[in-house]
Amino acid sequence: MSAIDQLTGEFSKLPGVGTKTALRLVYHLMKGSKDEARRLAAAIRDVADRIRPCGRCGNFSENELCDVCSNPRRDESILCVVEEAYEVGAIERTGEFRGRYHVLGGHLSPLDGIGPEELRIHPLMERVGGDGGVNEIILATSSGVEGEATAVYLESLLRPAGVRVTRLARGIPVGSDLEYVDGSTLAEALAGRREM
Repeated sequence: MSAIDQLTGEFSKLPGVGTKTALRLVYHLMKGSKDEARRLAAAIRDVADRIRPCGRCGNFSENELCDVCSNPRRDESILCVVEEAYEVGAIERTGEFRGRYHVLGGHLSPLDGIGPEELRIHPLMERVGGDGGVNEIILATSSGVEGEATAVYLESLLRPAGVRVTRLARGIPVGSDLEYVDGSTLAEALAGRREM
């Protein structure tokens, strides 16, 4: 196998990158300077060597604890549960959430062989049951079938633990016309309506 084919194969394993896009990326690297390609290789190597899951929440971190978990100004009484670590960044970019996080590492998907044992549910229950003072759990799982099933399963475990369990609101995106909103999103928006 040639070096071009090998790199194309590696790029095509990335999510959202097909064979054609992978080949374009390889050709772009070949057209650029060797220093540019070496810097990319070094950056990938650094990520592989230095980034690991946070020992508490599972977020990406260069240290034992991530920046959120090591920040004493974050509210320890509220945990936002997400499926994947990259979703922490999406919520952080809003600048609205001041609590802490817990990364599950995926969602329940029995057809793919992903049950509760494959997710970070046990560490979540330890955080809730410990003396960390957790009062509220925000379930920020995806709105697909697997994300909803994961949220329902977690709620059944968390409610008996005596914590408040909430779910992210669902509904119509800001700036959307009702004419173009799908039926299930519109139904979620109606069900989750609030007083003005």
